[in-house]
Amino acid sequence: MAKHTGKAVPQQPGIFALATPPGRSAIAVLRLSGQGVRKAVERMAGKLPVPRSAELVAVADRPGGETIDHGLLLWFPSPHSYTGEDLAEFHLHGGRATVAAAVDALVTHGLRPAEAGEFTRRAFRNGKMDLTQAEAIADLIDAETSAQRRQALSQMQGALSKRIEGWRDRLIAVMALVEAVLDFSDEPLPDGVEGQADAEISLLRRDISKFLGRQGPAERLRDGVRIAILGPPNAGKSSLLNALACRDAAIVSTTAGTTRDVIEVHLDLEGVPSVIADTAGLREETVDAIEAEGVRRATAWGRAADLKLLVGGADDWPAMETQAIREIVDERTIVVGNKIDLGPVPVRWRGHEVSAVSVLTGAGTESLLRRLAAMVREIAGEGEPGSITRARHRQGLATCVDALDRFLLEEETELRAEELRVAAQALGRLTGRIDVEDVLDALFRTFCIGK
Repeated sequence: MAKHTGKAVPQQPGIFALATPPGRSAIAVLRLSGQGVRKAVERMAGKLPVPRSAELVAVADRPGGETIDHGLLLWFPSPHSYTGEDLAEFHLHGGRATVAAAVDALVTHGLRPAEAGEFTRRAFRNGKMDLTQAEAIADLIDAETSAQRRQALSQMQGALSKRIEGWRDRLIAVMALVEAVLDFSDEPLPDGVEGQADAEISLLRRDISKFLGRQGPAERLRDGVRIAILGPPNAGKSSLLNALACRDAAIVSTTAGTTRDVIEVHLDLEGVPSVIADTAGLREETVDAIEAEGVRRATAWGRAADLKLLVGGADDWPAMETQAIREIVDERTIVVGNKIDLGPVPVRWRGHEVSAVSVLTGAGTESLLRRLAAMVREIAGEGEPGSITRARHRQGLATCVDALDRFLLEEETELRAEELRVAAQALGRLTGRIDVEDVLDALFRTFCIGK
């Protein structure tokens, strides 16, 4: 986890951004950071308020100039600010003309508009946070469910950083032992130094591998659990999607094969984000090239999904007995018997309990939704504190484990030392200690302006 020394940091050229959504609003917040902010604030407000306190001021375009607005001013001098630089915020009325006049004044006083994520990038550069915490801020802004919010907040507070830094500290301690063998090869060293290094690396490798093996829920929680609605044509898949989404997301028709492409809908299932997809009906053969492509896409979505809703209609249950349908059934499949208003459905089918529903009348849909939500929670969970949430984290830890494996197999001390350096670099890149320019560019492009 990043630790700030409390000393002043070199200030980069001053920037500003509207930190609230653009357009007409009650309040507009203009955030300023960097070199020249102190001077710009003094010229526009006539003074600096008490640090970290809000003060009502008259905001003008220049000393003695036209008053733009009366609003609140907050002042955070370096290094005790979000970015570590001098930082200020004007809280003005949110009219377009007011904001435009304030922006013109800031440009006149030498500040430039900020790029996406530039405030957080400066905070990272100035040691106010590490890279995993910066990623968590982006996740917190994007969070749509309570579970996503809790996970992002935990990571923003440094849960993953502390775990990674603990591993890195253990690795550096072993690197010191191996370097001692290299540097003092002509002098006597305590017996068993290399054996001690092997034992420590074996334990470290085990801990990281075990951690990797427990991951998955946190990544699903961030990206959403993928649910595929599958089944034969005209079984009521699109109607079920509409019922779950509580809106007409898919076209419903009595004509078989109406759904040709995959239709995705984002849902919040008891705090867990989910992406549920209506797919083309599965049948053995079709002469329609477009429908055949829809079947191919449905099959692919089903294979990649975390959970499947396999829907069969009471009016044509034999349509479930095709090879294409049998092949997709597994332990993460909920079998749904729809159209019970037209006839009965099996209690169990191919070892699976059948959820009997009528999307038309609503019978059984609440029970199905509870069952679906329970399975989604089981798949996603909320992860343990400090879970990995991105493919970048998983790849970095896998690279570290691979290097530790090579260390344990290698006999040459120089090569063993090099594998430890590779492992340490892999961990360092996760928190942003080393060589992360390409990662920074990709990350901060996804931020909103003003953050």
